[in-house]
Amino acid sequence: METFQKATLIFTVIGAINWGLIGFFEFNLVDSLFGAETIIPKIVYAIVGICGLINIGIFFNHFEAKDK
Repeated sequence: METFQKATLIFTVIGAINWGLIGFFEFNLVDSLFGAETIIPKIVYAIVGICGLINIGIFFNHFEAKDK
């Protein structure tokens, strides 16, 4: 389970870095790597979004475990 958590965290960090680049420099790393007109960026964005939701669940489970 720890490997799964680390993998989801890596994808979430990649998404955060991409959003930071967009916000600060108007540079979309995912689109530049894979091309804006292909399906691959949409897949990457979907994976990052799912991983973010998984990390929210892990975050709250971590707090529940500490309370017990």
